[in-house]
Amino acid sequence: MATYIDTPSRTFNEYLLIPGYSSAECVPENVDLTTPLVKYKKGQESTLSLNIPLVSAIMQSVSGERLAIALAKEGGLSFIFSSQSIESQAAMVRKVKMHKAGFVTSDSNIKADQTLTDLVALKEETGHSTVAVTDDGTAHGKLLGIVTSRDYRVHRMDPNTPISSFMTPFKDLVYGDESITLTEANDLIWDNKLNTLPIIDKEGNLVSLVFRKDYDSHKQHPLELHDKAKRLLVGAGINTHDYEERVPALLASGADILCIDSSEGFTEWQARTIRHIKETHGEHIKVGAGNIVDRAGFRFLAEQGADFIKVGIGGGSICITRETKGIGRGQASALIEVAAARDEYFAETGVYIPICSDGGIVHDHHMTLALAMGADFIMLGRYFARFDESPTNRIFVNGTYMKEYWGEGSNRARNWQRYTATADKKLVFEEGVDSYVPYAGSLRDNVGVTLAKVRSTMCNIGSLTLSQMREKATLTVVSSTSIVEGGVHDVLQKDSHTFSTT
Repeated sequence: MATYIDTPSRTFNEYLLIPGYSSAECVPENVDLTTPLVKYKKGQESTLSLNIPLVSAIMQSVSGERLAIALAKEGGLSFIFSSQSIESQAAMVRKVKMHKAGFVTSDSNIKADQTLTDLVALKEETGHSTVAVTDDGTAHGKLLGIVTSRDYRVHRMDPNTPISSFMTPFKDLVYGDESITLTEANDLIWDNKLNTLPIIDKEGNLVSLVFRKDYDSHKQHPLELHDKAKRLLVGAGINTHDYEERVPALLASGADILCIDSSEGFTEWQARTIRHIKETHGEHIKVGAGNIVDRAGFRFLAEQGADFIKVGIGGGSICITRETKGIGRGQASALIEVAAARDEYFAETGVYIPICSDGGIVHDHHMTLALAMGADFIMLGRYFARFDESPTNRIFVNGTYMKEYWGEGSNRARNWQRYTATADKKLVFEEGVDSYVPYAGSLRDNVGVTLAKVRSTMCNIGSLTLSQMREKATLTVVSSTSIVEGGVHDVLQKDSHTFSTT
């Protein structure tokens, strides 16, 4: 006979935190959001930690190299998506590890024989006013010139005017070679009153750009997450099919940590994958596993050697696993049970295994609830997909800028390695959708606001660290009426209506 759980499967939206005593030292600037990333023994420290409790989802529409760099600068970590060739994934990881602070890969590039019309379209797509002109229109082609908004006037020029006729040609550019330091680059910028300094290699190929506007921002990343060599930290997703070939390539490219990308972690396939990596490459190679939703799933992966464990099935905004398969669990209920299992395991063995809450986040305050319920850190897809740095296109839909966002279980992702597929690598059915999310701007600005809310709430319950919050937090289930009461109600908001004063 089937086993039945009589208590409801609850979501984050059904809980609130109860305020606690706050001492005079409980102010946001004193809050420390550092959190362990991988398991450690009692009395020791985790060998890998995060400076903020946020990681990006292993998704094509989220975790490319640009977002990985931006998130690491803020103190979090990205897992470069695995539903691509081994070579291209390793190349992405390598780009993050080779990133030099302040040296930016050019995201807006054009060929000299293209036209003003092409330039305007490119600017509309990327939002960038500085465009590199290269022989092949790529970020690392031979540099021929630079175009900025000062070089043209859309309404005074023929749309068919070639770029070569109004760009600043290479012979008139001030540039640096690839051995230049950031200090030397900034000196060139200030001495020559430049806004942009291109960096080239010995063959004249574009390597990167240094911007005047970034000068101050280089000093504004005190939480930057890096290794002992001052290289940014980056993770990489893997699957349970080609790990014997994929893992060595990712480790060679510099990946600091791996994570098995699967909607179901309570499987022999994950056990085999973890065992192979540990036996072949060594216990020092860190591997996250999941996803699971209960105590049994946690214990299974813990005993297989997982270094952190992801919690959640079917809770993502573009995930339809629950709808198509009737399997999953409310994210809050899953997280509460798994957090208790983690604490029990720690008490029994002296080994603390961090858990990652993956899914169910709709609002910023849900992140705080997840951390209070026991999550050591949170994996986010939709949240990061909205930003400039995500790999997808920014497009105009019904009068609003949006970013494309699709699930790894959608046909668009073609992630046959993760989901049930036919012999010709086509999905039998979808577990994710293809969608849009509202464009939100830069990662740095949005993450700053989100974490300000988290820090403020932690102070409201008298906590200055995440471990303190887990110990002190008191949560209450809320009724449907209470949810209405907690939002704007019984008023007419000024910004949503236009009134006549006559």
